[in-house]
Amino acid sequence: MVIVGAGIGGLTATLALLRVGFSVRVCEQAPALGEVGAGISLSPTAVHGLNALGLRDTLQTKAYHPEDQCVRHYQTAQPMVWINRGKSLLEKYGERYYLIHRADLHDALAAEVRALAPDAILLNKKCVSVSQTANNASATFEDGTTISADLVIGADGSRSLVRQAIFGLQEVSYTGYIAWRGLVPMGKVPQEILDPPSGIFVGPGHLVNRYPVRNWELLNFVAFAERPAWTEEGWSIRSSVEELLAEFQGWHPAVLRFMAETPPQNLFKWGLFDREPLKSWSQGRITLLGDAAHPVLPFLGHGAVLAIEDAVVLARALTASSTVDEALRRYEKARLERAAFVVHESRKAGKQFHAKDTDSYAQRTNNKPADEGLGLFSYNPVTQPV
Repeated sequence: MVIVGAGIGGLTATLALLRVGFSVRVCEQAPALGEVGAGISLSPTAVHGLNALGLRDTLQTKAYHPEDQCVRHYQTAQPMVWINRGKSLLEKYGERYYLIHRADLHDALAAEVRALAPDAILLNKKCVSVSQTANNASATFEDGTTISADLVIGADGSRSLVRQAIFGLQEVSYTGYIAWRGLVPMGKVPQEILDPPSGIFVGPGHLVNRYPVRNWELLNFVAFAERPAWTEEGWSIRSSVEELLAEFQGWHPAVLRFMAETPPQNLFKWGLFDREPLKSWSQGRITLLGDAAHPVLPFLGHGAVLAIEDAVVLARALTASSTVDEALRRYEKARLERAAFVVHESRKAGKQFHAKDTDSYAQRTNNKPADEGLGLFSYNPVTQPV
């Protein structure tokens, strides 16, 4: 197998395939393995998958395990909805909710892969084309090399070259939202913002989510706002603290205080773009997973979750099948409907969070978290029929 892209989805797929005995090479265009970004959320569904792959210790030692989260009013900080992310989820789904720095999970996945296959991760491998015959598929790279295998898996993100190669250019639309992500040293965070440590502030057309990462060394936050126009797609664009504070003028002083303490090198912004879900992720011996297959808006915190689920289910489908065609049919049957549902519901969640009438938030959401209320946690990639 050849996987294009060594992000969280690509490395999870590599590990899952190695665990069941496949030979895998995962090709990353960067010169060094690493993961940009900050915190990510892991629902019970993703946690089941990571536990099955041997990452339980990483989640126990590197992730934050919130017991409760709270949605608060942007001006008064009054609680609007309380959400249990610990005991109740354990009792109902067999796992809880975790929050982890993206790089910590990425490093753990890479270590597990290298322990099984030291040469599986290839760096400086920028894919420029893919092709296939009836018997194999190939990925060709900027350095002039070509790698052939039974299957090529595109895990190369929302601007996937592999997706474009097999399905053509896909129409993309700006959603009207921009976002900032930042990391703040915990010693500079107002204590009142940490009750509970994980939670959300909602205001008209705006949303701020924050939680601890790196064993409480840092506070991770993502701040969303509506903006009528945006031209650049990407999520590593530098921003200034002054721009962020100006956007959230009038918000609760504790929110503004932790924003003001963000080191400039830890603050980035990006525009949110959306694509319609594909009706198929596979063509012959080439398939997709993660954001390459189904870019999703972040309002349900399911981007990494879906990629992890994809990886676990794809490995199981390949193990259960006698041919690649059969495996990809099983994979899509188990994943297409769920991924499309999350894509559509993430759009709706964004509108709920950003509604102009902030005071009616609890009533609009029926005092339930959007993700659990939709039944998203009932899926288990380890036991899902394939």
